[in-house]
This record gives sequence, structure tokens and C-alpha cells, in this order.
Amino acid sequence: MSEVEKDEVSGTDTTGHEWDGIKELDTPMPRWWLWSWYISIVWAIGYWIVMPAWPLVSDYTKGVIGYSSRAEFHAEMSEVEAGRAHLIKALGDAELGEVKANAELYQFALSGGRSNYAVNCSQCHGSGAQGSAGFPNLNDDEWLWGGSIDDIYQTVKYGIRSDHDETRTGEMPAFIRDEILEKDQVRDVAEYVLSLSQDGRDTKAAERGKEVFAEECTACHGDDATGSTELGAPNLKDAIWFYGGDKDTIVKTISNGRANVMPSWTDRLDDTVVRQISLYIHSLGGGQ
Repeated sequence: MSEVEKDEVSGTDTTGHEWDGIKELDTPMPRWWLWSWYISIVWAIGYWIVMPAWPLVSDYTKGVIGYSSRAEFHAEMSEVEAGRAHLIKALGDAELGEVKANAELYQFALSGGRSNYAVNCSQCHGSGAQGSAGFPNLNDDEWLWGGSIDDIYQTVKYGIRSDHDETRTGEMPAFIRDEILEKDQVRDVAEYVLSLSQDGRDTKAAERGKEVFAEECTACHGDDATGSTELGAPNLKDAIWFYGGDKDTIVKTISNGRANVMPSWTDRLDDTVVRQISLYIHSLGGGQ
């Protein structure tokens, strides 16, 4: 049976609990702590009444002052939009090639383009626009469809092989799947393509491949194999590879074709945003 007694040292009653000879004191909480606790209770009740606080089945309590953080956010955004309305209008009216001459407008375009690129484009092209296999590097000087600001704008706006009527369209035939070439011919063409940018290739295979290339590939890649921006056909001499530059990958490309899709952003993003993204991409260092 526990027994309450007074501690001889402190003069405080014990709770009657004892563990291994150690007795628990019934020391009251400090007054400042109790008053802080009482004030917190009063504050909480007041907050529940004044501010939106309680969730209901299909709504929530609005509070006596009707505060809404969402409404405050929209008001702040409206103020921001009003403050930059003249820049949005100027960017929409200006020729893209002339924007760079206006320092304020160009900085506005780059800032918006950088943030919108991160939200909409980095998932494929990478946060640094470095690309990956099947997704082009946007920092270099090689462009499948042209690297001028107007070319980039058209690509971003309408996409590549997208469902938009004005999309860029180009097809790489599947030479094995469509039974256009034999397997040995494909490997010879791959050897020839590699010889355009590498030394020490199989000379005889490359010579055979050159003949096949002249018959089947020059219509898109050109007689000199430097490609065509009108068709989105890559330059095969620069050692920059979209899907990979080893022989097996090139053989796979020739055998089965390639037809990656880039979405059209004209129906997803405001034209001002498309312009900002295009200007930002052009500024990365590879724009022509």
C-alpha cells in the first residue's frame, strides 16, 4: 500500500510511489508554466473561432474574419501579373530575334524560360539540358531541326511527330523490319557510317556500305552525310550520337528505324511561355 509522506530534505509531499528506495516527490509545476498552458488553451479556442480551422464533411469553418490563404495567394499573383503585364505584352508582340536587344525584356524571358523549362522540359532533356539517349543535348551546336530562335520556337510550339497538324515530321525507315536491306548490308552501312568520324574501321566493309548508303540514305542524310534540318536527319560526321555511337546501336537504328515523339506545347502552354522557353534554350550556348 503506497503511503504519502513529507520529504525531510525538500519539505514536499511524496506521491506515495517508490522504486528501489527512491521516492517520487509531488512537486507542483511552476506557475509560469501553468499560466503558459492556460494561455495556450485560450489562444487555441480563440484561433478556432477567428480563423478557418475545423474540417467539415464537405467544407470547413470559415472563421469570423473569413481569412483565406488561397485568396491571399491569388491576390498576390494578380498583383505580380499586373506588374509584369507590359513585359508579357512586349514579349508577345516582339520578333523573337529582336528580344535580345531589349535587356529588360530578354532577362524577363530568360527567367521565365528557365523556370518553365524546369517544370515542363527537364524530365526528358535533363535539368542542365544535357539530354540522354533518345533526348537531344540542347547545349551543343548540332540541331536536328535547326537551331535559330525561330526554328526552336516552332519545334517547342508544335512538337515533333506530335498530334498537331503543323508538327515537324520525319521518318527513319526500318531497313530490316520492312525488308529493304539484308542484315549484311546493314552492318556494312553501319561500318561506313562509323568510318565517317572514326579511324581504323573495316575498310572493305565500309566501302561496301558506302555504295548501299549512296542508294538508300543520301535522300535524307545528303551525299556528304551531313544531314538535313528540313527532314530532321542528323549529321553523321560529327560523332554526336542521338541513341548511341557503338556499332550494335547503329545497326539497331538502321534495322528498326527511329521515330521519337516530342509533344506539341501550343495547346498546353501560353504562347508567352513557349516564347520564354525557346529563348532560354537558345541562350544555353548551342543556339544558332
